[in-house]
Amino acid sequence: MDMNEIKEIFFQECEEQLAELESGLLKMNDGDRDPETVNAVFRAVHSIKGGAGAFGLDDLVAFAHVFETTLDCVRSNKLEPNQDVLKVMLKSADVLADLTNAARDGGSVDESRSRGLVKELEALANGEMPSPSASVEAPAPKAAAKAAPAPTPKPTDDSGFQPVPFSFDDFGGEGDAGDMPTYEVIFKPRYELYSKGNDATLLLRDLSRLGEMTIYCNTDDLPGLEELDPEGAYFFWNVTIKTDKGEDAIRTVFEFAEWDCELTVKPVEEARADATSNDELPMVPVPFDLSILDETGATEEVSASDARAEETAAAVSAAETASNVTQMVAARVEKKESAAAAAAAASAAAQNNAAGAGQTIRVDLDRVDRLINLVGELVINQAMLSQSVIENDTTGTSSINMGLEELQQLTREIQDSVMAIRAQPVKPVFQRMSRIVREIADMTGKSIRLITEGENTEVDKTVIDKLAEPLTHMIRNAVDHGIETPEKRAAAGKNTEGTVRLTAKHRSGRILIELADDGAGINREKVRQKAIDNDLIPADSNLSDEEIDNLIFLPGFSTADKISDISGRGVGMDVVKRSIQALGGRINITSKPGHGSVFTMSLPLTLAVLDGMVVTVAGQTLVVPLTAIVETLQPEAAAIHSFGANHRLISIRNSFCPLVDVGRILNFRATQANPVEGVALLVESEGGGQRALMVDAIQGQRQVVIKSLEANYTHVPGIAAATILGDGRVALILDVDAVVGASRGQSLKAEMSLAAVG
Repeated sequence: MDMNEIKEIFFQECEEQLAELESGLLKMNDGDRDPETVNAVFRAVHSIKGGAGAFGLDDLVAFAHVFETTLDCVRSNKLEPNQDVLKVMLKSADVLADLTNAARDGGSVDESRSRGLVKELEALANGEMPSPSASVEAPAPKAAAKAAPAPTPKPTDDSGFQPVPFSFDDFGGEGDAGDMPTYEVIFKPRYELYSKGNDATLLLRDLSRLGEMTIYCNTDDLPGLEELDPEGAYFFWNVTIKTDKGEDAIRTVFEFAEWDCELTVKPVEEARADATSNDELPMVPVPFDLSILDETGATEEVSASDARAEETAAAVSAAETASNVTQMVAARVEKKESAAAAAAAASAAAQNNAAGAGQTIRVDLDRVDRLINLVGELVINQAMLSQSVIENDTTGTSSINMGLEELQQLTREIQDSVMAIRAQPVKPVFQRMSRIVREIADMTGKSIRLITEGENTEVDKTVIDKLAEPLTHMIRNAVDHGIETPEKRAAAGKNTEGTVRLTAKHRSGRILIELADDGAGINREKVRQKAIDNDLIPADSNLSDEEIDNLIFLPGFSTADKISDISGRGVGMDVVKRSIQALGGRINITSKPGHGSVFTMSLPLTLAVLDGMVVTVAGQTLVVPLTAIVETLQPEAAAIHSFGANHRLISIRNSFCPLVDVGRILNFRATQANPVEGVALLVESEGGGQRALMVDAIQGQRQVVIKSLEANYTHVPGIAAATILGDGRVALILDVDAVVGASRGQSLKAEMSLAAVG
């Protein structure tokens, strides 16, 4: 794997971390104060910073470092994450995403905005940071006197300057770790670790959260001041930690620093007192306590410090003899052997624990798409083979026929499994909308809250990829045109904070996405007048409320009084309509003046295959999506009733349902067919209500591969897509909602201008 591939994996992981960051901040904005949520947010920024440092992405590292510092204040309860703080952090998350995209795609980021947010983050961290308490500011003088084995440094120059020795000790809290496994960690940073924005003290403090920890800082390599390199790395740490999290959890703390340090992690069987016996020369602690970096930590008792100092002094003296050196080497060899066995056991246990969790792999989407296409061809060929056998086998009981049935079932299972691979939750798209709401709200001076529901609803990956553009325009429209200003909302007796609700759910084999706002609703009089002024409709047009609402989808239509960065050019909702059509979906509007509007998008779960009923209408073969069919029935003459000049009803279980002649609606024939001679398909449309679609005959139920007519031929009113049947013929897939809409008296062509065609 070359560096470009590794870098691509890093950016893929950044997308996941940014999604985790956005999700966590939104939870905190909703009042979630769970420490794990705060930790997840911190880890996301820390992981991005660490990976960016490895690739030399300095701008990303610098911003992430400031962001991480402020988040760390929240994590340590030094900064209260109120609404104002979270507003800055959400904006910072947006800039972090922009910097990541710029690093990946080679673009640029607004430097003035990023610099302004850096100042805000630093102000939050510095202004809210409490002063260290006296109890942790410095160790007691008595302890310092007794535990000071290091000699006083000599002056480094004529000025008499003397460096003050100190130790980076006691990051973790003292507690009873019981019989938990004990690990020895040696952490020796290189200078690259610091140049990439990492901080050894933060890494050690994160390590201390895994359990009870004892830590020593070795300063033997520290030169005099005249030889000191400001960018050098002279300290390394020896840590003994008791934790039940395992070796993998310890290494995860140093995950993005492992290339820039020397790290050794090995389990030990003895307590810390045994670990400092005669296996190696112990490092000498000096009296400075940095537990102030973690308020949860506790300083050691004076008596314990005294005992440790005496024990250390004795070990130093004994280690100076040659015989003791020989003993040290022998003991070390013996200990390494036992440690290796313990490490193997711990590694096996960790692997067993990991096996219980779900594992994932990254696969290029092009490979999945190729697999989908091959499965589609498999479905077509299986149907062709079945058709040939049926035509040549009149008994239907041959072994070939039975084998084909098994092949059909196996093909279905393969297809379902492959489609499940490409199914993804809509959560990433929904999360992107949060940023749009924030930005447009700031530009318009409005206070708006976005509520999302059904984020885990799954849909085909190709549908998700194309959802972002129409949703973006709809969100902008809702915030700019739908939600009123705080002053107008207060005057109308509403909460000054507007609400936009984004919902996803499954229904009848499709996915419904609703965008609702509690704004002023559609001003139908203004919409109608604008359409007349723009010559989009005649001045004497008599339109229903639904037809007026749908005018906003006409190309070039806009109710904005002036053109701005947000709206006014009349392209937003037109793009929404065309995008939804391209996905094989449709969009409906319901609006109540003074109470808000609801936009409902209905989309197919997949653009690859569907289960359909193959029917014959006026000599043409059509496929009706099985998810739209409630039941089929054979009409009787007594159940047919005329209604008006051209309408008929069918009586079904003491209720009447409109009868729709599909052949007449699609202009396959000039006159209506006799219902008694055909078959009725009872369907339920997206807009509500049921209709009985009249067809001539039913050929059977098939799984068909969807082929776009718009991409391969042209837009056909009343037809959603096409497919290839087992005998090689092309069959048209019926757009049930368009046909039902036409049966209500609407023009099929007009209906299809707003309905979906694949």
